Amino acid sequence: MSGGFVALGVAHEVLPDGMRIEGRPEGSAFGGGQIDSFGDHRVAMAFVMASLRSAKPILIRDVANVATSFPGFLEGAQSVGLRIAESAG
Repeated sequence: MSGGFVALGVAHEVLPDGMRIEGRPEGSAFGGGQIDSFGDHRVAMAFVMASLRSAKPILIRDVANVATSFPGFLEGAQSVGLRIAESAG
């Protein structure tokens, strides 16, 4: 998660038992960027949701695992207004 926050420019601090994330109450919280989920469906879905506060698109790599853990995630996210596009490679 920390690597993803770094890629997006999110101010945060890694702690022994979690992270402290600097929030922004209004507007875009960060810019876009590229994230590698490293095959972790939780990371992939977390950054999809983070895109709601992103000023620019977020490209999330290695997300095939989401279809296994939450088969309807893509359709559900799109049904509530998230713009998600799949790309090969």
